Amino acid sequence: TVGYGEAFWTSTSKTGADEEEQLPEHDGGHHSTTTTTNNTGGKASYGVDVSFPMHHGKVSNNYDWLPHNQDPGLTVPKEYVDMPVQPLGDRQQIYDDFIDDCVKFYGKRGHRCMDTERDRVDMALRQPQSMQNYTKVGYKKIRAPEKVWKLVKEFWERNNKEGKPEQWGVGNTYTNNWQSPTSMVSVEDRALRGAGGKLKQEIWTAASDTLGAWTGQELTQCSLYGIRVYTEGSILATHVDRMPLVSSAILNVAQDLDEPWPLEVIGHDGIATNVTMVPGDMVLYESHSVLHGRPFPLKGRFVANLFIHFEPTGHSLRHNMGLDPQQHDVDEAYRNSFENLQAGHEHENDALPPYIVPGTPEDSRWRRSHPEGFNKKKATSFTTGSSPAHVAAQAGDLNALKTHVGKDKHLVNKQDANGWTPLHEATRAGHLSAVKYLIEQGADPNVTAGDGGGTALWWAKKQHDEDDPIIAFLESIGAMDSGPEL
Repeated sequence: TVGYGEAFWTSTSKTGADEEEQLPEHDGGHHSTTTTTNNTGGKASYGVDVSFPMHHGKVSNNYDWLPHNQDPGLTVPKEYVDMPVQPLGDRQQIYDDFIDDCVKFYGKRGHRCMDTERDRVDMALRQPQSMQNYTKVGYKKIRAPEKVWKLVKEFWERNNKEGKPEQWGVGNTYTNNWQSPTSMVSVEDRALRGAGGKLKQEIWTAASDTLGAWTGQELTQCSLYGIRVYTEGSILATHVDRMPLVSSAILNVAQDLDEPWPLEVIGHDGIATNVTMVPGDMVLYESHSVLHGRPFPLKGRFVANLFIHFEPTGHSLRHNMGLDPQQHDVDEAYRNSFENLQAGHEHENDALPPYIVPGTPEDSRWRRSHPEGFNKKKATSFTTGSSPAHVAAQAGDLNALKTHVGKDKHLVNKQDANGWTPLHEATRAGHLSAVKYLIEQGADPNVTAGDGGGTALWWAKKQHDEDDPIIAFLESIGAMDSGPEL
């Protein structure tokens, strides 16, 4: 558990900020910044670690009715210094119940619930401060572009009864899936009417112009699975997405609610806002740096949302249009970024993605796990903890793989320093015979690993064409398609 004094930063905020229903002017690169205060001056105000743990392992108990919050002239007691004001009551008990239910559900493996939580909080602390952002606030609610909405609505109307249960993995706390299961109506499931690569590409293409205009960046498509259906009582832990999910959109497809189920976002300005949505609404957000979640239980029957993710290429739209930023309506930060060739324009550092700021905590972390540099499809060296089975699987050397596994069966599911198993390596490299052999020997296809946090099937779909035999094989054995998207 992270102590309050160890936080990188905290913020206070207010709810109810009304977002305009239009795209903002692109405002250049901004780093996430927040301020710390105790006396917020209003019961509607609150900061991080109030509705749910975000920067620490516990929720604030600095209740708004305490004397030092009622009278700004009083000295703040030591135990409450730098702790956000808590106007929502005893949220710690709600969180404790959330975790206890996870631990009880998974029994002997319940410790993984806390492992997931530590990882979630670590990311929420480390990642936002390390990111290059492309908009001023980091999120925006609009009505979905007509073409996107038409494609998704028609698919949902034809297949809304065909959702398949999602497998979140042991100890996954991003949703309370043990209590309120989710299902997925996948646009990739070719058994569904209208599904497949063509529809997926049409949705991506239709959405890219909107997100590109909002960020001012050239974007490359990254992740789009399908429509996730949340059920009564669902909670979505507040988090940031794993890279390369950077420029993203949530489309509300359908819902049956007794009251709104708000998306809580904390933007680059440090303000937390509860955003309500109705079918056809789309929230654009910088998912790699904007904390987002739904910490209040869903009251109603269901909510169905589609998630669309892109990754910036490092080239700005203005640059590619040949515009001189000194002669156009752009702010000083944008011009400085252009002159310094930083992310948001021509990105010349092949070792680092354009959305990671050099010299930040994520810089060194990313370089360690990607020695091959940015945008290289395959690594040229193996990371710490790799075994001979990893090497053989990546090379597709079935004889060597059998030799190593025959000598030590534990190598089948051995994970390297980044969580990769031999099955991940064989899948990513496209060696079907190695994949089949590892499964026969007891490899777990549902281990999530790697910087993207995906299972073998997720990586297969990320790396290979949709008709690749590895994808068909993994699907045939019921492998879980799970990645960082939430």
